[in-house]
Amino acid sequence: MLNIVLVEPEIPQNTGNIARTCAATRSRLHLIKPLGFDISERAVRRAGLDYWDMVDLNVYENLDDFFVRTAADDVWLTTTKAPRAYTEAAFRSGCWLFFGKETAGLPQAFRERHRERCVRIPMREEARSLNLANSVAIVTYEALRQIGFPGLSGEGEMKGA
Repeated sequence: MLNIVLVEPEIPQNTGNIARTCAATRSRLHLIKPLGFDISERAVRRAGLDYWDMVDLNVYENLDDFFVRTAADDVWLTTTKAPRAYTEAAFRSGCWLFFGKETAGLPQAFRERHRERCVRIPMREEARSLNLANSVAIVTYEALRQIGFPGLSGEGEMKGA
């Protein structure tokens, strides 16, 4: 199982898409406040997120609260400022994949503390960044590929055809 950590996400549609990725991959979703949207039961129901009950969701007041309440040690930070590609990381089951808020990314002090664990998705220099939900999907599926897609079906209905 993987742990997807969103630090101060701002756009509800991105978090909704990421939650769907977590539901489909059996990954845990961790949200670090402040959030740019409401995740109350009423708001989720109104948004029509029919997979929300499949999401293992945890919410924290801030990064300090997160590290006090979890045993997160195998951390990977995804940032456009990283010196190496995400494909160079050696992901393991149970690792923690961090992604920053849409407008600012991960806090600089946090990135510096984990400099050797910062990875990026390669892209052209003129491009500022990819959409957060797309970035989470790319890195999550690479991590899952490396650990053998545990508990996930790799076959569709065309298998016997």
